[in-house]
Amino acid sequence: MTARIAPVSLPLSNEVAQRMARLIPAGLPPPQLYRIVARNARLWSFLVDSGLLGPAGLLDLQGLPRRLREIVLLRTCVANGCDYEFNLHVQTISQRMGLSRSEVEDLRSRKPDLTSWSRGERALMDLVDALVQRREVSEIEFRQACLDHSEEMLIEISLLVGLYTGVAMLVALARPGFDLYRSAQPIRATLT
Repeated sequence: MTARIAPVSLPLSNEVAQRMARLIPAGLPPPQLYRIVARNARLWSFLVDSGLLGPAGLLDLQGLPRRLREIVLLRTCVANGCDYEFNLHVQTISQRMGLSRSEVEDLRSRKPDLTSWSRGERALMDLVDALVQRREVSEIEFRQACLDHSEEMLIEISLLVGLYTGVAMLVALARPGFDLYRSAQPIRATLT
């Protein structure tokens, strides 16, 4: 499928390349979605210069444990059916953030294997599902999340879920092609 909004062409202009270098390790091609966002020079500059977009993605304030953050991001991609962003993370940083291949696969399940995840991790998956699918969190879901996570963390997580839901919307609009860093076959983010 051809992208509806074409990424900026390679080689990148100096201005785009300098900002991209702050996000992407040397030698790794820039993700197509980043190149699509760069078509809006004002927005691209703001996202990178403000720190809203960093090396680990959006809103990486380094306050959340990396593993939990990645669980939240991947589960948000799954809840939104965003194959593009799911694959980008799986191919580039999910393993470095502490997730195994089997855990990544299990995140795609409607009912993840309860024995594979801590109580706090399961509570965050339920929270993400509630936020994305219903945009409402029950008292039980809230209390479960509060058992292992502070209110400050939950506030950050809810905004992170919202931002990555926005990414899913941009992907739906722009339809970028898959970035193939590790595998030739993209993984479906759809719930199984």
